[in-house]
Amino acid sequence: MMSPISHLPLLVLLLSVSLANSASLQESFVQCLNYNSDRTFPFGSSIYTPSNPSFTSILDSSAQNLRCLVPSAPKPEFIFTPSRDSHVQAAVICSKKLGIHLRVRSGGHDYEGISYVSEIESPFIVVDLVKLRGIDVDIKSNTAWVQAGATNGEVYYRIYEKSSVHGFPAGLCTSLGIGGHITGGAYGAMMRKYGLGADNVLDAQIVDANGKILDRAAMGEDLFWAIRGGGGGSFGILLWWKIKLVPVPPTVTVFSVTKSLEEGATKILHRWQEVAPYIDENLFIRVIIQPYSAGNKTQRTITTTYNALFLGGARALLQVMKTSFPELGLTRKDCLETSWIKSVLYIAGFPSDTPPEVLLKGKSTFKNFFKAKSDFVRQPIPETGLEGLWQRLLIEESPLMIWNPYGGKMSQFSESDTPFPHRNGTLYKIQYLSTWQEGDKNAAKHIDWIRKLYNYMGPYVSSLPREAYVNYRDLDLGINTKNSTNYIQARAWGYRYFKSNFDRLVKIKTKVDPENVFRHEQSIPPLPL
Repeated sequence: MMSPISHLPLLVLLLSVSLANSASLQESFVQCLNYNSDRTFPFGSSIYTPSNPSFTSILDSSAQNLRCLVPSAPKPEFIFTPSRDSHVQAAVICSKKLGIHLRVRSGGHDYEGISYVSEIESPFIVVDLVKLRGIDVDIKSNTAWVQAGATNGEVYYRIYEKSSVHGFPAGLCTSLGIGGHITGGAYGAMMRKYGLGADNVLDAQIVDANGKILDRAAMGEDLFWAIRGGGGGSFGILLWWKIKLVPVPPTVTVFSVTKSLEEGATKILHRWQEVAPYIDENLFIRVIIQPYSAGNKTQRTITTTYNALFLGGARALLQVMKTSFPELGLTRKDCLETSWIKSVLYIAGFPSDTPPEVLLKGKSTFKNFFKAKSDFVRQPIPETGLEGLWQRLLIEESPLMIWNPYGGKMSQFSESDTPFPHRNGTLYKIQYLSTWQEGDKNAAKHIDWIRKLYNYMGPYVSSLPREAYVNYRDLDLGINTKNSTNYIQARAWGYRYFKSNFDRLVKIKTKVDPENVFRHEQSIPPLPL
């Protein structure tokens, strides 16, 4: 019988081989990049391994959900920050050649961190598009080419730099990466007037599963359809969007009016459900709902803040509100007339004296441990339903709900015009959030609370399927498993995000990426060949 000690040389050998493999993976990747891209480019300085002092700061830099950065969360073998489109092509070719799983990050806002964390597959690398943030605005043609790593705020600022009467109807949050944002639809304060960001895309450039760069003509209309609302990380790596600019008036008006339960919040919110989706399409009134403790810390109430953008002056807005929603009691004093670019800052929550140049920093104002969910509402929730909701919000430490109205232009698209199906008949979308500060210590308690709240809301929201917004990714709805992405399993969440568009997305995925190169916990599955 062999003694245990005689195994030691073998164990040492295996360990050293494993470490060498990890180091050699990076070296092999760099060699492959040089061979398939720019032979003279110093790729070593664009790759960050866990032993690099900058690794943690690069990984954390744009990540929104601190829940995905806890020490126990899986970390990539390395992060690659390409500087040119050709580097992204080479990254796809080399990840395939070396058999290493790849994740792609444009802005880091993915709610479940799937652009930089892989729970189902290891080892993996992250291709971070942070250096690819070019923006070329052409006012003459009312278009702009924007690179995937640019933020919403940077895009808005570069448009404003050229014209004060042009804008783009995308997200309210200014640190979103425009690449991933539009792949999920991209809604914002002008959606009732102009639709989603994805509805205002004219062309795109992506790297496909073979490492080729395709524009709209080369990829064909099926794939161009899929990338505008079919979710990120399934069909290729988005490099550029060509977006259509939209007209905005020289003067717009914003307001924020808060009503507590003691001020009749329940009745006013019930009325909002009947009004906000049908009111003038130039007016977007969202509602931010949260518990609030007044001077007496023991007594909490619920506040509902009506946060709005009107594409026009205060006089016209007051007339619209007087006719359609007098219950809110809006006054001229509540209204702030401003420019469109300043309204972007206002809606994003920046202080009133903030210069627009802050948008060029691309920094998020929201970094928390959080869990989120979403719903779409097709019938007004009765007051009794709202009262039950208040009871549940009051027992959680730091919950938040945001209700975004639909209607207007959103109702003029069919469900299949893009993969984003939540169109005519949708009154509003709900976003649920629970945030906390104490790391993963109490995560289970808060996640359990939001799941129970979601169950409570079931009877009041859309059904068959219970719809969800793909950019508020929720892994509670189901996940793929490694090497066995299954159509039947994926349908469980696929139909919630895309309704019957899911089947068309699966067919397109099977055609353009049959080997499932681009995959993650909720990527579109290819059908078995």
